[in-house]
Amino acid sequence: MPATATKTASNAGKIWIQSPAIDLIVGCGAWSAPLLLVSYLALSSHVATWAIVFYALALFFNYPHYMATIYRAYHTAEDFQKYRIFTVHITGLLLLTALLSHFYVRMLPWIFTLYLTASPWHYSGQNYGLFMMFARRAGASPSGRERWSLYSVFLLTYAILFLNLHAGPSTDQLFVSLNLPILFVRWATIALTFVCIGLSAYGLNALRRQIGPKAMLPSVTLLSTQFLWFLIPSLLAASGRLVLPQSRYSTGVLAVMHSAQYLWITSYYAKREATTATAKWRPVAYFAVLIAGGIALFIPGPWLASYAFHFDFTSSFLIFTALVNLHHFILDGAIWKLRDGRIAGLLLNAPAKFAKAAGDTSGALLRFSRWTIGPSTGALALRVGMICGLVGLAVLDQTRFVLGMSVEHPTRLQRAASLNPYDASVQLRIAKDAAGAGDKDAALLAFKNAQSARPNDTSIRDQYLRFLLAQQMYPEAFQLTTEWLARTPNDADLLVNRGILANYVGNSEAAHASWEQALKVDPRQWNAHLYLAELLQSEGKPAEALQHFRVYFDSVASLKPANRPTADVVVGALIHMAGCMSDTGDQFHAIRSYDTAERIARESGDKRLQSLVASSAADFRDKHGSFSEALRLFQQALRIDSSIPSAELEARDLISYAELLREHHLENLAYACLLRAHLLMEGNQGVPEFARVENSLKELEKTSDAKQIAEVQHDPDRVLAQALNLLN
Repeated sequence: MPATATKTASNAGKIWIQSPAIDLIVGCGAWSAPLLLVSYLALSSHVATWAIVFYALALFFNYPHYMATIYRAYHTAEDFQKYRIFTVHITGLLLLTALLSHFYVRMLPWIFTLYLTASPWHYSGQNYGLFMMFARRAGASPSGRERWSLYSVFLLTYAILFLNLHAGPSTDQLFVSLNLPILFVRWATIALTFVCIGLSAYGLNALRRQIGPKAMLPSVTLLSTQFLWFLIPSLLAASGRLVLPQSRYSTGVLAVMHSAQYLWITSYYAKREATTATAKWRPVAYFAVLIAGGIALFIPGPWLASYAFHFDFTSSFLIFTALVNLHHFILDGAIWKLRDGRIAGLLLNAPAKFAKAAGDTSGALLRFSRWTIGPSTGALALRVGMICGLVGLAVLDQTRFVLGMSVEHPTRLQRAASLNPYDASVQLRIAKDAAGAGDKDAALLAFKNAQSARPNDTSIRDQYLRFLLAQQMYPEAFQLTTEWLARTPNDADLLVNRGILANYVGNSEAAHASWEQALKVDPRQWNAHLYLAELLQSEGKPAEALQHFRVYFDSVASLKPANRPTADVVVGALIHMAGCMSDTGDQFHAIRSYDTAERIARESGDKRLQSLVASSAADFRDKHGSFSEALRLFQQALRIDSSIPSAELEARDLISYAELLREHHLENLAYACLLRAHLLMEGNQGVPEFARVENSLKELEKTSDAKQIAEVQHDPDRVLAQALNLLN
């Protein structure tokens, strides 16, 4: 029998940790492909349901897996002292960070980005450690070069994911992207993928020679898991076939699989540790400690912060999640090392080291820990009370979360808010539901509560602002932007929006100042030039307005076609600019602006725009003494109106056409146009134009020839046709 086969046979029974099936599915991640596929397909259509599922699973997987590391580091006096830099100093630093981040909430995106970026690194390290554990349990002893080639595969797959997570600008306010060039990331992904394949082939071939293909099954499965978790999604993202959710990729099902994998190996370690220390292994007690401790790590903190300091529950939960994870990553990296003699002895089946392991684990527990797990009545009461309290809080937290995700049941949302009124996410859902139901007062209250809980969240501000605008509550919207400018004085977009609202409420001075400041903060805010130009034009300052119009159109011309404003915006700006040119005596360029506007409107295929250009140009021609050209353009606009058809547009242009005819003493024709406009507007008598038409009709009936008016009233269609064909 060959030496490799002999070694494989002798180690066959020592490879597995629990059982072949559990080890492959949970420990090696063989369930990754089906679970990732199910989550990908289901999450897009059942977001709320899966959010509730993952929130519940966290109680039994995610939270306990963090506690398993705490248990390992703080369980004995020896371990506590051995890792003192981590158990005391790093822990203290992270607690201080948690406190500061609640008072300076702008730290949250940076902390959360660090957590999201470090999570795949942590997952990769665990996968590599288990890969090597199985290989060495099978009898492999890779050389330094072979070990580094395999380690590089796990390192590079993480690097590939890192690049793709930080490609381009951030798509989530909780994630601070490095904004790496997308083209660079794409080519780097391809190049590093080939390197990964080459290193994998080299390292796996070395293992095959040492232990044979069959014994490599768990290690190969772990490598494929690493590829499924990080490499393949990154390749799909680089090719444009998948969008990596920056703030959610390493959470959800991936976190559950990692946590289950972690609990699988730590429970085996704890069992072996207890066995070698001649203590009885109590799995129920062990997992109860992990679940209760996990609850204590994550849940009480956010509840305390929200009720004691009125801090947003969701933000506090994210802070605790990020910092507990980072603490876990640091502590885990320190304590789980196969080169640690005791760990290697317990995980690699090294019998010669069992005696030392037993001696090491028999050290005295920390005094408080010894007392809390002791048989005294006080310790028992404390344990029972703490567990009952933590379980009760966990039930309350789960109930609140389920109620808070019930977006189609307003009463459930209200019950969630009654359990914790300081959760901006729930308040936002209440606000949206109330707005949809037309309950303005309830929506306003919920928006105010959401903003109060999370005062620096721009997404809440923007949603609140959109609601105020939809309700035409312009003074309130203007006040909101003013309040926000005190917090973010250099927010150029907010300055532009404040200027628009100031203009709405008639505060032209504030509008002018806001737009000028927006341009100082960000000269690329070319829309501010347009708004300033239109404001200056309305104030009778055409020369100053033209300066801003020209900068605006220069900026638009420099943009790629896909990024340019829509045709209606450009056409409207051209019409206004032509008016300024007319007012400054530059008729030549005014005509050119109208011609350009007419061409853009025609190319857009928008008949309303074409009508607007024709009627505006008609006014310009009439103002400058070209009556026949004005007639032609108005008639062109009216033909377009009738072809849409649009009663409102046709009525508006008929009114303007009637004014032109009256100016040239064609009262009977003007009267026919106004009668037609009056007929078109009968279904909308509340608009100001209707009263204007009625007054004009009465005035013409008093001042015009009675016989002519009677003729028009007798046959208005004939006279209207005559008015629309004056040039023929």
